[in-house]
Amino acid sequence: MPNIRDHGYAGTMLVVILSLCLWGCTPPAPTASGSTDLEGTITVSGAFALYPMMIRWGEEFHKLHPGVTFDISAGGAGKGMADALNGAVDIGMVSRPIFEAEAEKGAFWVAAAKDAVVATANASNPVLEPLLDHGLTRDVAEGVWITGKVSTWGQMVGGEAGEQVHVYTRADACGAAQTWAQYLGDYAQEDLQGIAVQADPGVAEAVSQDVLAIGYNNLNFAYDVGTGQPVEGLQIVPLDLNGNGRVDPAERFYETKTGLMQAIAEERYPSPPSRALNLVTKGKPDGLVKTFLEWIMTDGQQYLEEVGYVGLSQQQLDEGLGKLQ
Repeated sequence: MPNIRDHGYAGTMLVVILSLCLWGCTPPAPTASGSTDLEGTITVSGAFALYPMMIRWGEEFHKLHPGVTFDISAGGAGKGMADALNGAVDIGMVSRPIFEAEAEKGAFWVAAAKDAVVATANASNPVLEPLLDHGLTRDVAEGVWITGKVSTWGQMVGGEAGEQVHVYTRADACGAAQTWAQYLGDYAQEDLQGIAVQADPGVAEAVSQDVLAIGYNNLNFAYDVGTGQPVEGLQIVPLDLNGNGRVDPAERFYETKTGLMQAIAEERYPSPPSRALNLVTKGKPDGLVKTFLEWIMTDGQQYLEEVGYVGLSQQQLDEGLGKLQ
């Protein structure tokens, strides 16, 4: 059974090792739908955005092929890319576009799923009601995270509240920060201002404990996996997409994770901050890694919605499968 070790939020990696059996035990017999023809260990690291999905994919693939084990860790998209290019892992999880310089170093990638980055505030924010009514325009968000021109909650909601906005961002090189920066304009993660916190769970924890906080999180760290509601202590900040100063009924789809997932699938939630999630190898994969990636692009897609992800179009999946051939 999976052995999960969680060493905390700040400056650490989440590690999951899916093991075939304990020392000395008898290997399991093939299941009705599985086989023991494949053997080996697949190592994966990278984006927190893809971490929950990769855990599920690893579990399901292991059921089909008990001889295959997984070592999966989450440390940010930057780590996933670096580990893949350095040969430290077989697959890097990268929740942003692949840079040209990375492709020149041998990065090969396929898109495997979609999710999104959302703005988050503390559920006890003193101006929560007007914030939810007015939403967050891109210009105001740029003033918060980029230029610093928006520094009080009164400026955020058009009122007189003088409390300072406590802005949070990511300390680790990650796809969530890069995606959020791209949504705000032609920016990179390095342009984002704020209190830098390590990892997706770290930002969620910091915002949930600071009533004056604003931050951003990947979809599956902003919503509770069990209830589909925002994580306790967090409130998803709606985007005022048409900039008319209010959140229209058509822009209200944040109450549950399912509602936001549907908006992402129907492209009512823009890209960015929605985005494709990529799996990266150094050079074109073969053998066991190629087989696993092909399974993800076909049978593995059936688990996306259940875990909280949005599927790619059939055209995108076909393109990815074509690249693997």
